[in-house]
Amino acid sequence: MISKSWVALAALAVAGCDLAGGGEATEAQRGDGTDTIELAEFPDRPYWGDTHLHTDVSVDAFGFGVRLGAEEALKFARGDTVTATTGMEAKLDRPLDFLVISDHSDAMGATRRLYDSPRILVRDPTLRRWYDMMHESPEQSTRAVAELITAAANDEIPAALRDPERQAKATRDLWDNHLALLDRYNRPGEFTAFAGFEWTLMPDGNNLHRVVMFRDGSVKTGQVVPFPGLDTQVEQLWDYMEAYEANTGGQVLAIPHNSNLSNGIMFDLVGPDGGAMSADYARRRARYEPVVEATQIKGDSETHPFLSPNDEFAAFGVAGWELGNLPLTQKSTPDMYAGSYVRSGLLRGLTLEQQMGVNPYAFGLIGSTDSHTALATGDEDNFFGKHTGNEPRADRAMAGQNLGTRVGRFGWHYLAGGYAAAWARGNTRAEIFDAFMRREVYATTGPRMVLRLFAGFDFSADDWDGDWVRAGYTRGVPMGGDLEDSGRAPVFLISALKDPEGANLDRIQVVKGWVDANGEAQERVYDVAWSDMEGSRRSVGGAIPPVGDTVVRREATYENTIGTAELRATWRDPDYRAGQRAFYYVRALEIPTPTWVLFDAKRFGFDLPADVVEANVIQERAYSSPVWLRPRRASDAPRTMGEG
Repeated sequence: MISKSWVALAALAVAGCDLAGGGEATEAQRGDGTDTIELAEFPDRPYWGDTHLHTDVSVDAFGFGVRLGAEEALKFARGDTVTATTGMEAKLDRPLDFLVISDHSDAMGATRRLYDSPRILVRDPTLRRWYDMMHESPEQSTRAVAELITAAANDEIPAALRDPERQAKATRDLWDNHLALLDRYNRPGEFTAFAGFEWTLMPDGNNLHRVVMFRDGSVKTGQVVPFPGLDTQVEQLWDYMEAYEANTGGQVLAIPHNSNLSNGIMFDLVGPDGGAMSADYARRRARYEPVVEATQIKGDSETHPFLSPNDEFAAFGVAGWELGNLPLTQKSTPDMYAGSYVRSGLLRGLTLEQQMGVNPYAFGLIGSTDSHTALATGDEDNFFGKHTGNEPRADRAMAGQNLGTRVGRFGWHYLAGGYAAAWARGNTRAEIFDAFMRREVYATTGPRMVLRLFAGFDFSADDWDGDWVRAGYTRGVPMGGDLEDSGRAPVFLISALKDPEGANLDRIQVVKGWVDANGEAQERVYDVAWSDMEGSRRSVGGAIPPVGDTVVRREATYENTIGTAELRATWRDPDYRAGQRAFYYVRALEIPTPTWVLFDAKRFGFDLPADVVEANVIQERAYSSPVWLRPRRASDAPRTMGEG
């Protein structure tokens, strides 16, 4: 019997489609991947990808200087060597398995068209000034885009840049060409190229952006064009998504990101009009937004020390990004944080569910880069910057990164990025998209740690001696799943493997959030397994000694002489209460390692301030999607004697 994978490969060969992505796409490449390859019985491995990448048709990325398009982005993601905009060779040590190119839907290609226009035809004074700045120097071009972003935040974009008729035609042409390219590079079983775009609602500069990701190939995605974000509301985005699914039979999801820059409105307790949130609004949000991007170049959104004062690892990726909204036109205050961070968003979801029966914030967690260089790299020793203006060079770590309009953020505040891992049965559009929909995905800050989580009620340590993955799927639920309260404390099978090319692991923790008997949201972090836990790192009064630090700051090196390659735990919630509404997710921490800032200092031979050096020895991490413990519905409760 010939397997489906061989059939698919044969079809590709007949079509003459080579690894360069040339030639006419086959039917398999144009579809969602269903029935094109042989699938595993269970999701058997995490597939690694980036769902948030910009190229030269994004209005800001081009202004920042990027000259690489979608084809270079796809080649780079699958492991080819490309030449970055600033002339250096760029290559990933390990290819990615999937990629979503998510260029901004607003004014798609507009800065490139402005740049390429004859100056005499640019009559609007603001546009002509931006035109001149873009042609003057990379620094002035970056400043022009900073002004453009601020103008967008204040609804002051010149009308000539928003000519709807001209923009609609340009978007249609760009989108059609883009979809054809994605199909040519989509290779079921080997590399998945998703269609997507970024929807960029930004009221008063407060970030409400979403990445939109399609399950389908060009046959269906060609029936729409990207939906603009400025001057619209999120319900209109969901209307667009709903219409797409109804008209094409396809599927689409949206991924909120940079909630840390929303000034408290990404996970609001009220509806968009400031009134009580309706169950319909909550239901639609949960339907169309199953995952959230928890970490990326512009900071980490898991939690904040103000919200989680008892969490010793809460400050990761916060510095610089807690100051204000995206363009720093409005400062942040602590009362905003609960609506800006993912853990508190999950807690608010429980509270809202208890009040109205629907949880709008029951999302899984992923990471991605948000790179505007067309290079999807989240590696500390291969960081190509947020945008072309801070591709590798000697002064980028200490340079102001306020885009020329405000003071407060510096290059070293950027994280190297993040990646998304999807547990799937095979590498196709359908399989990976479906993993996102069932939230069987997780985030990392860059390293490719392998993290698994199952929850049930009768797991034991003996399960590790058998086929524990089968046990997890057949007697429990994986990460992202719902577990109905059985009256017993839930038990979790947790496994973490180090990145085979990265640092050892320090520990794995369970983060629990719940609503107590008084209706108050609570959280707690449990250390459940760590290196040398029976030796020098025995727990004393619940406190775990630090794992140590082998980083040689000046050399940007570390040793895997501490920590461990693998951690496992069978963990039962010691604080379970029957009927409790709760979520549980796992955080896996590496031993301390140097960031890209120290790699830069070594590479270019310069000194950093002592506080910057210390801030750039970090513990990279992975966040699983949660499992939710839900109270048994009254209709499901066993009847007692006397009930009719």
